[in-house]
Amino acid sequence: MAGEKVIVAMSGGVDSSVAAALLKEQGYRPVGVFMCAGLAKSAAGGPKRCCSPEDSADARQVAARLGIPFSVLNFAEDFERLINHFCEEYGRGRTPNPCILCNRDLKFGRLLEYADALGAAYVATGHYARVEWEAGKWRLKRGRDRAKDQSYFLFAVPPERLHRVRLPVGELTKADVRRMARERGLPVHDKKESQEVCFVPGTVGDLVRARRPDLMRPGPVLDLAGREIGRHEGIVNFTIGQRRGLGVALGRPMYVVGIRASDAAVIVGPPEAALSTGLAADRTVWHEPVPREPVRVEVQIRYRHAAAPAWIKRLNPGPDDNEFVDVRFDQPQPAVTPGQAAVFYREDRVLGGGWIASAVPCSA
Repeated sequence: MAGEKVIVAMSGGVDSSVAAALLKEQGYRPVGVFMCAGLAKSAAGGPKRCCSPEDSADARQVAARLGIPFSVLNFAEDFERLINHFCEEYGRGRTPNPCILCNRDLKFGRLLEYADALGAAYVATGHYARVEWEAGKWRLKRGRDRAKDQSYFLFAVPPERLHRVRLPVGELTKADVRRMARERGLPVHDKKESQEVCFVPGTVGDLVRARRPDLMRPGPVLDLAGREIGRHEGIVNFTIGQRRGLGVALGRPMYVVGIRASDAAVIVGPPEAALSTGLAADRTVWHEPVPREPVRVEVQIRYRHAAAPAWIKRLNPGPDDNEFVDVRFDQPQPAVTPGQAAVFYREDRVLGGGWIASAVPCSA
């Protein structure tokens, strides 16, 4: 509600800067914070900042322009855990999505604890998504600008936290946000957008080599028949659906269709071999009532994927209460990647989601 204090995660970018400006104009009392990730080793072994001093300075300058309090929080230990998990997942032949964990554990986890300490009611970010009170509950929805929608990255935020989440730019387009930043004289109005994982200064291989050299195991590149057609320096350099940088030349386009951590094998095949009719997702989070029967949804399997129509069926939890969901697509989908998230939608509402444990190949 207007008049209440709100913690704004300010990255130094235009989206979070406009979020802070809009909250102040709406009568809230925003407090800007910059999450400092600390230091990570570069590929050369020297220090490399995860979040640059320039970003922190930009965020501080915007806060000064808006006349709101601002501080830098040291989240180095939290980011260390995030980076270690990232490296370990690549070492297991999976492709992780650290932004989802950062949103769950840090932005809408640790920052909520900080908000409690400051007597703040809410935490706000510059995500292009919406949290709305509808039919007696808070619901997570896609952003109005479908080209920028980031609800995919927020599915793992527990629904019981949503009443404390504010997403001021969720109703806007990127063009709207840049225009508003210019109109308010914010110095970041034309700042270039960051598209990469914040703690990967070069390549994933560089990061893993510097932090976990034990995971850089060479191995074979295999065709679908299991024949060795090349060698590679480490499975961390590959992800499902990858076409470039395979280190083999077969005279036709080939894609990574499998990664086997047990013997560090990378399996490649033609485009059709990268298609899957379904997947199994685990560690499921539900934002709507848990379906007891198979239900029709749209499933998004990576950030830039157009959600595909599918049936989902909840499976019995395992001994550790880890719930699995079986997904079957109407049409085969390319590059279903273990470690990424599968998020379930009905129109613009997030119904839930989980982490892709395995894909169902078309031949199954």
